[in-house]
Amino acid sequence: MPTTVVRYHPKPGRADENAALVEKVMAELAETRPEGLSYKVFRLEDDTFVHVAEVTAAANPLFESPAFQAFTADLADRVQAPPTALPATLVGSYP
Repeated sequence: MPTTVVRYHPKPGRADENAALVEKVMAELAETRPEGLSYKVFRLEDDTFVHVAEVTAAANPLFESPAFQAFTADLADRVQAPPTALPATLVGSYP
């Protein structure tokens, strides 16, 4: 299952705004329940955000999401530096 991990740090004072936009994405995904997507977002203690997306669908369902499009629309203005996106390989998982 292809996995991508994206990491970034919002500008000072913008972490709560970023979290609210992520929550809208999650609410939309909970409502639409797209197949072929596992998506988790973590907010670290230092306000760094880490997104983990596992996509098995032919096309990433996030790209069709209006809430995700709203989240990414001004992302460059909300973050200190461009997000880092890297493919990841699962080494282990429990349970």
